[in-house]
This record gives sequence, C-alpha cells and structure tokens, in this order.
Amino acid sequence: MQDEVPGSDFLDLFAGSGQIGLEALSRGANSAVFVDHEKKAASCIEENIRFTKFEDKTKVYQADVQSALRMMEGKYQFDLIFLDPPYGKKLEQDVLAYLAGSSLLKEDALIVVEAARDEDFDYLGRQIELHIQRIKTYKTNEHVFIRKNTFSQV
Repeated sequence: MQDEVPGSDFLDLFAGSGQIGLEALSRGANSAVFVDHEKKAASCIEENIRFTKFEDKTKVYQADVQSALRMMEGKYQFDLIFLDPPYGKKLEQDVLAYLAGSSLLKEDALIVVEAARDEDFDYLGRQIELHIQRIKTYKTNEHVFIRKNTFSQV
C-alpha cells in the first residue's frame, strides 16, 4: 500500500482519530476524506487536520458510513480506501458490497480492511465482485487487500 499512497485520493472509513488518512497525506496523498459517525471522533479528526495543516486537502463527514458513501457518489473517486470497522459486526461486508457497485472506486483502486484474524471474507468474488489480492496477518488482526479486478489474487 505504501507505494500507492503518493498522488492518491484516499478514503478513511470508520476513521476514529483520522490517523490513517493523515498518515497517507503526510506520505504524499493528494487528498483524504474521513468518515466517522461519532461526533467526538469527527471533532478529533478536525482538530488533527488543523494541527497537521491539511485543511485544504481534506473533508470530514460525520455520518454513518453507508450514508456518507451515498453522499459522496458522483463527487469523489478514490485510489485507496481504508476501513477499520468495529470487529465482529460484519459492517465491512455491507461497505464492500456498496463499493463494488459504486462509482467511488477508480479503476485500479485498492481497498484495505482491518479485521479480526478470524473474519470470513469468503463472500468476495462470489456475492460481491471484489477479490482478495493478499492478506497481511498480525498478532491480533489482519489487513485484507482487496481490488475490483482479479490480478494478483491470493
């Protein structure tokens, strides 16, 4: 993912403090859009944006992710999307289903999902036209790298 950040348009879903999107901007992303439904999280993101002086490259949506995605339709297209939903609630499946049929993904967009190590992504490629490119496993979680096209699958 690191090589794909410079020059990218980045979407940080379930953004929390906005750390991931801000890191992308510091590594050369053109823009970052942040989405979190919690008012406290959105305020924290806005404060961190001001602190890092990225106001001209960012947009914050305080809304549930599905609503925010619908609001962004036709206004944005992203190269990189990172989502870190609460574990065990299957929220990523609904988001991935939406993204697969939306205009928000650029042609070779990369989606990275942070998930519990035991999360099941078997529905990809069957029910949802997205495909796992690779999985990076850590001690307590994993990052699942997903693309719309089928090259470099796991």
